[in-house]
Amino acid sequence: MERTRALALLPVTFLCLLAQPSRATDNKAQKKKDDVNEIGHRRVAHRSMISQDEEIAIGKQYADEIDHSAKILTDSVINEYVNRVAQNVARNSDLAIPLTVKVIDSPEINAFTLPGGLIYLNSGTILAADEEDQIAGILAHEIAHAAARHWASQVTKATIARYAMLPILFIPMGYAVYSGIEAAYMNGVPLAFLHFNRSAESEADYLGLQYMYKAGYDPNSYVGFFGKVLEEERQVPGSVPKLFLDHPPAADRILKSEEEIKEILPKRSQYLVSTSEFDDVKARMEVVITHRQRGQPGPVLERRQAGDGAASSTRSSEGSAAEGDPPVLKRKN
Repeated sequence: MERTRALALLPVTFLCLLAQPSRATDNKAQKKKDDVNEIGHRRVAHRSMISQDEEIAIGKQYADEIDHSAKILTDSVINEYVNRVAQNVARNSDLAIPLTVKVIDSPEINAFTLPGGLIYLNSGTILAADEEDQIAGILAHEIAHAAARHWASQVTKATIARYAMLPILFIPMGYAVYSGIEAAYMNGVPLAFLHFNRSAESEADYLGLQYMYKAGYDPNSYVGFFGKVLEEERQVPGSVPKLFLDHPPAADRILKSEEEIKEILPKRSQYLVSTSEFDDVKARMEVVITHRQRGQPGPVLERRQAGDGAASSTRSSEGSAAEGDPPVLKRKN
């Protein structure tokens, strides 16, 4: 009996060793993780039984399900803009795989990440944002989930828990008891996409702040977006969107993010804020959604050319401007 139990524990031991790096390696990785200058040259992805290629393939399957069930906005102007903002952040992240972002026609403020670098962003999130940097912050958070491979890590832990049930098979008990214990371990393992746990959400906040900072955005704008939503919740109880119901609670996330910004991100005199294109896209989105609800064809919008007098500029502390660059905002002391 003892030998049988020992043999049953072998796969559990193997999986635990796979999931837990050595202390020395972990300490070295943590130092790099705290250094924004090491972005792109460090390992933030958690160990997993699932290969990167398998994760991408699974993500595509889930995306097919969502694309058929959700109202995906197919407007080329909106999608091009959102993906351009996302790619700018991704280039300044630890993400090692291609990124794709799709917009769902939904008034809720929400975003989620599928396995393999697939991100879905609700139209309500864009409409609720005041500036482009807030959208960049939400996308940076989701990109961090993908870079850290939180989905694959969480599935690996669930698999370890499942293997941990093997010894129970050799303990005399009724089938109903075993089934109940297995259900307790396996309930909550998602089929399509995950609501990540407290640790994963906290890490995504931490990495996301670094990514948007490296991309040129003010990380405080991400924190400000949280504050805006909390204020709406105080005015209308029960109005907090799904995105902010994840752990840890929004108030705790604000305080922790503010501390991390002070600790690891050097102050800059200027940041990317927005372009007139952001307001154009928001206005266009409202029109597209209205026409869609009425069953009418969407609008046609010609993109501005370089010489059309677009309000895109760069403002430094001296007030100079460089044509074609997005505006920046001098940080207030």
